[in-house]
Amino acid sequence: MTPDAQPGLPPPDRSGPANHADEQSTAFTAYEIHPDSGMPIVAAPRQRDWMEQTGGRGAYRCLPLLIANQAGWFVLCPAGLRARWDGRPWLDAVHIEFDGTPDSRVTSHFGDGIITFSLPYLFRTPPGVNLWVKGPSNMVKDGVQPLEGLVESDWCPATFTMNWKLTRPNHWVRFDRSEPICMIVPAQRGLAENLVPVRQPLRENTAILDAYTRWSAGRHQFLASLRNHEPAAVARSWQKDYFRGLDSQGRRVPGHENRLGLREFRQG
Repeated sequence: MTPDAQPGLPPPDRSGPANHADEQSTAFTAYEIHPDSGMPIVAAPRQRDWMEQTGGRGAYRCLPLLIANQAGWFVLCPAGLRARWDGRPWLDAVHIEFDGTPDSRVTSHFGDGIITFSLPYLFRTPPGVNLWVKGPSNMVKDGVQPLEGLVESDWCPATFTMNWKLTRPNHWVRFDRSEPICMIVPAQRGLAENLVPVRQPLRENTAILDAYTRWSAGRHQFLASLRNHEPAAVARSWQKDYFRGLDSQGRRVPGHENRLGLREFRQG
């Protein structure tokens, strides 16, 4: 995806004079309810700390993982804090300790071990585009689980919160200042409902069966070569066909993405 593109939306026309209608059709706006909120929004990066620690940084070979890492924007935590749940369902069962001055936007609002972050933005997406509000993709946090929601952000006049469920009583969970506490991902409304799910034997589609058979044979041959320490396979280390967007016959697939280029929010 080019830096001018946004997930699920056509890129604006850059071939001639500025097209106001195009800009309106792709506008994604975060209206600031309070200035200088201390909760920046940034395009999500490819990197993850735990991926850096895998052997030979091998996790970065998984392209679906990398694309998911980048497929939205992070909202960052406004303060350093730690939280603990004593296991009871009441509001006062969640204990939050801040590094400094308490931030009233981080509270026990729902009970049941849930920490609520009130986001200081009213988001507006193009018509028919929802926001999938979720935890940061592929970021592991012990003792707590991000809760996800889909918001019709093309019309809703209300703000929404980001919530995390503490999963282990009497276990302290840490959130650092500027740590991602929310990821917002555009999602076309109605897409899943309009799809027609079908199950059928692979043998009934000869073209896909042929492509799969070639891929499977090549995969088994490559793994066997690695096990036998054949120099060419060892030097290659891993198969890069999907990463490079090559089909089972080595042809490049049009439109393949191996990196996203989401734009940062600019002041408007």
